[in-house]
Amino acid sequence: MTGERVTRRLAAILAADVVGYSRLMGRDENGTLSQLKAHRIERLEPTLARHGGRLVKLTGDGALVEFPSAVDALGAAIEFQQLMAEANWDKPEDTAIVFRIGLHLGDLIVDGDDLYGDGVNVAARLEAEAPAGGIVLSGNMHDAVVGRLKAAFEDLGDLSLKNIERPVRAYRVRAEGVAASSTTVTSSPSGSAPLALPDKPSIAVLPFQNMSSDVEQEYFADGVVEDIITALSRFKSLFVIARNSSFTYKGKAVDIKQVGRELGVRYVLEGSVRKAGGKVRITGQLIDSKTGAHLWADRIDGSLDDVFELQDQVTTSVVGAIAPKIDQAEMQRAKRKPVENLDAYDAFLRGLAFSYEWTKDGWNEALRLFQRAIELDPSFSTPYGIAARAYAARKAQGWSIDRSLEQAEIRNLASRVSSIGRDDALALSWAGFSLAYVCFDYDTGGALVDQALAINPNLAAGWTNRGTLSLWLGRHQNAREELARALRLNPVDPEAFRPETIMAWAHFLDGRYDDASAWAARALAHQPIWRGALLASAASYALTGNDGEAGKVVGKIRRFDPTYCLSTFRNDSNLRPEDDEKFIEGLRLAGLPE
Repeated sequence: MTGERVTRRLAAILAADVVGYSRLMGRDENGTLSQLKAHRIERLEPTLARHGGRLVKLTGDGALVEFPSAVDALGAAIEFQQLMAEANWDKPEDTAIVFRIGLHLGDLIVDGDDLYGDGVNVAARLEAEAPAGGIVLSGNMHDAVVGRLKAAFEDLGDLSLKNIERPVRAYRVRAEGVAASSTTVTSSPSGSAPLALPDKPSIAVLPFQNMSSDVEQEYFADGVVEDIITALSRFKSLFVIARNSSFTYKGKAVDIKQVGRELGVRYVLEGSVRKAGGKVRITGQLIDSKTGAHLWADRIDGSLDDVFELQDQVTTSVVGAIAPKIDQAEMQRAKRKPVENLDAYDAFLRGLAFSYEWTKDGWNEALRLFQRAIELDPSFSTPYGIAARAYAARKAQGWSIDRSLEQAEIRNLASRVSSIGRDDALALSWAGFSLAYVCFDYDTGGALVDQALAINPNLAAGWTNRGTLSLWLGRHQNAREELARALRLNPVDPEAFRPETIMAWAHFLDGRYDDASAWAARALAHQPIWRGALLASAASYALTGNDGEAGKVVGKIRRFDPTYCLSTFRNDSNLRPEDDEKFIEGLRLAGLPE
């Protein structure tokens, strides 16, 4: 084109490629190519026709598409990802073809039917930032479409993209049927197929609607659901999604089939709770998320004193509908009356509600309420374990008041759990984790966590705690596997920053700094002030030579806690000495003072 006038035009560009293409081709070259062709003919090309898109070129595992309108481009991207999610439902994880998409509105160089220039490059680089099944778009694209389509956007900030000189503002698309973040269960934060169904009956229990006239009773309805989840989790022959993922649907009108796809489960339980005076009514309906068929529905009435029996009736009915071969002995083992004093149960549920706020004041109030529950019913084991967790949260965020006193309190709480909560997986797991984290008692703490997982193999928090212990003991591969299991049990957990952070540390300690940075970024998207993720991010950036980004992250750490330095890290660290030194090397390079 030398000596000729260059033709340019403004357009919206969509860049897409297949996640894990080389792996798929290595496994089944003919089958992969056949699937790709089918997806192009049956899904991509009809979608482009509906939205006015022009297929510029195919690139083996990807495609470049031009649109005259930013709204049409995003609409096509959302529709295509929704169609692909439908196509992959029920497909084995290692054979499903999953795309990620990048979108940019920019100036393009036109050469016949082909396009070149910075606009194309930005779209391609943004595609690499998208999660499996997801969409990432540039800031100017966002400005052109915001408020014009049924989609929300997560601000990713200014991204430094490969071979793009300037930082690019980017946004992740959150729309029905589009992956907002990767729910991978592998050791990589990107490049995974949608969740495959487990090899045993799988279920998610959605938040029940509070039908009481008093909105303050919301915590009670949530508590009933948590207890049903706990009871179902104790069946080793079921796969039960954790509470935190189920509760992301709270207050929303949901499509049960969509819930099944997003959480990777076959069955969904929904219902309502009405508490009035001394009476309780629980309604429930169990739905097959694949077909939409109702498998069981009932209304169960009783007195408040019978609330645990009512929960047992719901649990037994659900299990009978989806796993009828479970024997009666297992049914009986899963029935555990956690508390005799309903005032203690009430205080505990209120404490849980405060703990989910993840603030300093929230944890302090939660601890007060857990201690109140213990006073009201000293034989109720769960508050002991979650109170121990409150002290661990204080250490994690630098909120400790008196470390020696808190260590003594944790030992006392763990001792009580060991004595009265031998079948209380949640209490055992958190008591064990807190012993290891705050008191550095890895043997006793690890034994309690393992005991919890033997009781309830569906306990996502337990697998996160187990993975964290493995990391501290230098078993990095074990840690990644255990954390992957936690993420699968809790695929859309708002507290996913905990396993994501430990995954970042595990990759960092194995020298995989790019993977560590990616996992840390995911954690910080969930909880921007989570210190563990900030530390992993700063050290990873420093050891890959990205001094500017490393310095910015250290600045965030110091703004949150101006006294934090390398000596603080050493004093708080649970890592082995050799792992400590590797982290300290990265943090020193990042600019964290001695």
